[in-house]
Amino acid sequence: MTATGAARVWQRMDRLERATCLRINRGCRGSAVHAVFVAASRLGDGIAWYALIGALALLGGEAETVAALRMAIAGAAGALLYRALKQGLVRERPCVSHEGILAGTAPLDRYSFPSGHTLHAVCFTILAVSHEPWLAPVLVPLALAIAASRVVLGLHYPSDVAAGALIGAALAAASLEFWPG
Repeated sequence: MTATGAARVWQRMDRLERATCLRINRGCRGSAVHAVFVAASRLGDGIAWYALIGALALLGGEAETVAALRMAIAGAAGALLYRALKQGLVRERPCVSHEGILAGTAPLDRYSFPSGHTLHAVCFTILAVSHEPWLAPVLVPLALAIAASRVVLGLHYPSDVAAGALIGAALAAASLEFWPG
């Protein structure tokens, strides 16, 4: 597909998702809910995952160290993959493309597709919970809040978040399949 063809596809998708993005973005402005999503987004910047990987590696035994290493490798692969996709697919963020959609926090990079925050939240949650199921009541709601925050804060379209979740799940599944432990 040519760059012009890809741009047309994004324009069509952006139009389809604009109303949803605008409604969600406007509905949470200036509220305590907005502050919760800003906090979730900040945690999704990496701090929660770095802390979890570090805690598993430092506080656990050999199995936890393997799980931490698996998460670190999958995280690095995810970062390389989503950066390549963003640079190649070039979808502008909703807060850039549509008047009325405001960025609730500064984005970490320029483009929107896929959501790297969601990719990592899903990947790390699956990997951590597959090893330590007792973490599910904390990590699953955190991953959902991070994913939702991306649309609430005007930084991603729902399809960006869905794609990030699918890629994150695939990375986790591949890691578990090819590196059992």
